[in-house]
Amino acid sequence: MKLKDKVTLITGASSGIGKATAIEAARQGAIVVIASRREKENKETIAEIEKEGGIGHYHIVDLSIEDEIEGLIASIVARFGRLDCAYNNAGTIGAWKPLIEQNGEDFQSTFDINSKAVFLCIKYQALAMMKSGGGSIVNCSSWLSRGALIGSSVYSSSKASVDGLMRAAALELSQNSIRVNNVAPGGIATEMTVEALGEEGTKEFGSTHPIGRIGQPNEVSKLVTWLLSDEASFITGESILVDGGYTIPGQR
Repeated sequence: MKLKDKVTLITGASSGIGKATAIEAARQGAIVVIASRREKENKETIAEIEKEGGIGHYHIVDLSIEDEIEGLIASIVARFGRLDCAYNNAGTIGAWKPLIEQNGEDFQSTFDINSKAVFLCIKYQALAMMKSGGGSIVNCSSWLSRGALIGSSVYSSSKASVDGLMRAAALELSQNSIRVNNVAPGGIATEMTVEALGEEGTKEFGSTHPIGRIGQPNEVSKLVTWLLSDEASFITGESILVDGGYTIPGQR
């Protein structure tokens, strides 16, 4: 029970890696709070948590709006008295098309969710954690923060910015006993992967991984919950790949 009684916020937990992490955190004893814009899917995640005997709560939040992020953290602290852990998972694939077909609106809308929202989440999460003696924050980056596919120019840029943000935040917040790390998934069987590559493209992408398949959301969630826990107490400022060996130099 690595997260027993830890008040743990997970954004974007209505599906994919976020949902798997919410369920895994509950299994590890956390008091789980999830936040996304999709009420039906939020309720489904909470139902799965409660089915396994866990404790879960949800909030409908638009993470592109600063006031809603600030209000979310304030409501968690008002209800539970503290925030111990946070996983900033919410993200968007954006407009997946060649760079010369992208425009400023495509860029801004992707960065609003993938970069600005993470920055604001870390800010308000850290302010809450400072009041209770520290905590642990994990963000969802991507192997594409250090790589590329045709169409990934804006998405890759947004995730690279999360890596830079994480390192600076980890340095600044270490004096407040707050650790900040990233996970960087490779090909994972999520709605977002299929949206970017299509069903057949996703299968083909999986076959190019040295491990011979695409990953599953729970293979990322176990790393996230470990990084959130005290078992990773000496790890901060790291972005850890979970990619089945896809980015090993020279493997293709």
